[in-house]
Amino acid sequence: MSPTVLMIMISSLATGTIITMTSHHWLMAWVGLEMNTLAIIPIISTMHNPRSTEAATKYFLTQAAASAMILFSSMINAWQTGTWDITNLSYNPAHILLTAALAMKLGLAPMHFWLPEVLQGSTLTTALIITTWQKLAPMTLIFMTLNNLSTTTLILLGLLSSIIGGWGGLNQTQTRKIMAFSSIAHLGWMITIASIMPNIMILNLMIYMIMTTALFSSLILSKSKTIQDTTATWTLSPTLTIMMMILLLSLGGLPPLTGFMPKWLILEELVAQNLSPTATIMAMSALLSLFFYMRLTYTTTLTLSPNTAQTKFKWRFKPNHMTLFMGTSSTVSIFLLPLTPLIIQ
Repeated sequence: MSPTVLMIMISSLATGTIITMTSHHWLMAWVGLEMNTLAIIPIISTMHNPRSTEAATKYFLTQAAASAMILFSSMINAWQTGTWDITNLSYNPAHILLTAALAMKLGLAPMHFWLPEVLQGSTLTTALIITTWQKLAPMTLIFMTLNNLSTTTLILLGLLSSIIGGWGGLNQTQTRKIMAFSSIAHLGWMITIASIMPNIMILNLMIYMIMTTALFSSLILSKSKTIQDTTATWTLSPTLTIMMMILLLSLGGLPPLTGFMPKWLILEELVAQNLSPTATIMAMSALLSLFFYMRLTYTTTLTLSPNTAQTKFKWRFKPNHMTLFMGTSSTVSIFLLPLTPLIIQ
């Protein structure tokens, strides 16, 4: 893809999300979502192989169906109430349709099947965009319509997503599919707390985006597409290996790393709301996710792949990728836990 076309696509992608995030009218929100979808389709299919074409087609179909459902729910709401205001969604069938559509857009269980397939068919950089930036617009719509959405439905969706996100990742060997199931599980945590404490949901989304960006940057730098590839990271850079290990443990939610903060706050809030069974199931599902993070950690740091070369390390050329962004996001992903009291005030 030529730099000019890529710049236009990335600009449209950013503009689409920003239009949705700043709109008060349902039609403008829908326009933003459509711009966003149409901009990322060429980015997914840049590789010109059958897998990427299939991924782009699957992404287009699911996102177009979800956008149509959002438009339909806003239309029937406008028909009943006479207003197109996003915050004024008071017609019950419109709530149900919107919840289903946004769950489909985000890749929440049970509408999650497209996400691992799409990530597997795209490059690591595109997978990073889909798992981070593409979550912003639907999450904003959820945040704006929270007062009218069913708390029970959101908690059930969140529970199911966190369980399936943990369970689905157990048997995977591809890093992109593991990150897809990790995304489903993290979104489950966010949706569970959304209607109870929206501030924690936003905090969780921010931390998840930073941690995922840091880990994907490491995977892009080491060109690790499968678990087997991660075993060769040591020969590229021992420092990167250690960083990846700590990042994976942070994503798993282990103290004293940043990833523990949102899980701790969410479980604390669920128990405070007398939802102890929900909190218990969520904590148990986090163990499932932790297992596949630990497996990746083990292959990255504790196993050395058979090296045919006589040298201990690979030749060090000047890196093609900017590592400043990776360094910044990795630092935040590890050391943010002591700032918890400051953040939640």
